Amino acid sequence: MKIKTELSEYAQRRGTSGPYADNLNVDALVVGGGFGGIYCWYELRKAGFDTVIYEAGDDLGGTWRWNCYPGAGVDSEVPEYQLSIPETYKDWVWPNNYPDYKDLRAYFDHCDEVLGIKKETAFNSVVIDAQFNTQEGRWTIKTADGRVAKAKYFVVAAGFAAKRYIPDEFVGVDDFQGIIHHSSFWPDLNIDVRGKRCAVIGTGASGVQITQAWGPVAGELKVFQRTPNLAVPMRRKRLTAKEQNDVKPFYPELFRYRERNFGGFLYGLSEKGTFEDDEEQREKFYQKLWDDGGFRFWLANYKDYLFDMKANRLAYDFWAKNVRARIGDPKLRDILAPLEPPHPFGVKRPCLEHSYYEQFNRPNVDVVNIKDNPIAGFTPKGIKLQDGTVHEFDVVVIATGFDITTGGMTSMGLKDIDGSTLRSQWEKAAYTYLGTTIAGYPNMFHLYGPHGPTLLSNGPTSVEVQGRWIVDAIKQIERQGLKYINATEDASKAWKVRINELSDKSLFPTTKSTYMGGSMPGKAFEQVNYAGGLPAYADEIRAKLPSFEGFEKVAIAT
Repeated sequence: MKIKTELSEYAQRRGTSGPYADNLNVDALVVGGGFGGIYCWYELRKAGFDTVIYEAGDDLGGTWRWNCYPGAGVDSEVPEYQLSIPETYKDWVWPNNYPDYKDLRAYFDHCDEVLGIKKETAFNSVVIDAQFNTQEGRWTIKTADGRVAKAKYFVVAAGFAAKRYIPDEFVGVDDFQGIIHHSSFWPDLNIDVRGKRCAVIGTGASGVQITQAWGPVAGELKVFQRTPNLAVPMRRKRLTAKEQNDVKPFYPELFRYRERNFGGFLYGLSEKGTFEDDEEQREKFYQKLWDDGGFRFWLANYKDYLFDMKANRLAYDFWAKNVRARIGDPKLRDILAPLEPPHPFGVKRPCLEHSYYEQFNRPNVDVVNIKDNPIAGFTPKGIKLQDGTVHEFDVVVIATGFDITTGGMTSMGLKDIDGSTLRSQWEKAAYTYLGTTIAGYPNMFHLYGPHGPTLLSNGPTSVEVQGRWIVDAIKQIERQGLKYINATEDASKAWKVRINELSDKSLFPTTKSTYMGGSMPGKAFEQVNYAGGLPAYADEIRAKLPSFEGFEKVAIAT
């Protein structure tokens, strides 16, 4: 069975007018119809700019249109995880504090109803080429189905997970005779796994969620694990309309408050260090974070635990003690929650779970440790390991993640003003300025990508901080009579130093992770996130406006 791996395989022409028109000419073109793209579109339209969205998927929602695999849901609570635009929340209520993908799709449909987004969006529009012409002062953007558009401003809101990753060693995937899909290209239909032999390859967020969904129903489920997931309890609960509506008068203040915390949530790291408390106080503090659930054990923990290995070990030991108590089989316990940490806790984004570890107490669920005996490839009937062992399956999900953070942009055919591709420029290392611009790409802005708070933050919070800056920068370009701004090479190099400086103070560089460039072979081992927290980030980028420090400014000829 041949599986889809590229966005271009979904490209099609859905119209000839409006945002689908040939030779489209607009003030601003936004790529991506998720949180970031919608927020930028909304703010740009409100400011009077003729703006359209190009979305590779078939509807709004970004990752929540693609991710419809079993159990798919969000790992941030509401109202943290939604837009601050009053029209979008005034008449909207959620069924629970952690929406699933169906809830989020309904939410984006509601956003369209109140904002009118879809009539300004071209769906199934996959950008394959884009370059800025300094003479014209405009971008030329091409799509996989042959359309061409021009815009003065180009905003890339593709997100950190737009490019799927399937390991090269997975040879013979197309020879497999059962059902097989990448988790983020899962077909939008119910695949019945009752009585079926199922495999989940990968233990990231998708792998955890699929395991929770399939464990109770699959005939047999094997989870192929390279590294244990240090997941923490979600604590999902139902929400009534009344309790949500009662709080809505305070939403503007809550949305402001989330931007003043390190990770963009309604809580932040403790003001105390680990060893300022004695053992009894520390245990009580850990337990409170654990019981409250969500990312609190990660981002409301002691302020030093992501910087001090001894402090981190105490947090890990508490995690392991609690998780191991939930796993019956001693052998599985050591694989899923080893006494010795596979890496410091929190240097990989932990997943949220509600019953992940309990699944392995079921007789039909097992884990296959592939750390020292990796997958060698596929046979027509299953998965072959390096030692020759073959596991036979009817249904396989490849939950191996993405060419993280940079892949969405490098796969778009972006070229600088001299014709060099971003893909080739970022092969050895990514360079941006402020996590929103790139030298050689005038009037192009990106958000929730490299060198912003991105994976260390709550998505909607981060994109609103960056989105406001981008729109304000565009307003300033117009007010100052500029043809374009272009980040300088020197400013980009200095920002790279800043990114590394913040990261090197922490434990993040100890581990190959999504924060440090991802796990793809050959990809640069480098910090791709701003590790100083959202408030500091907002202050740093705001200081560059309205003077455009670090940018070349080119005026409109008069």
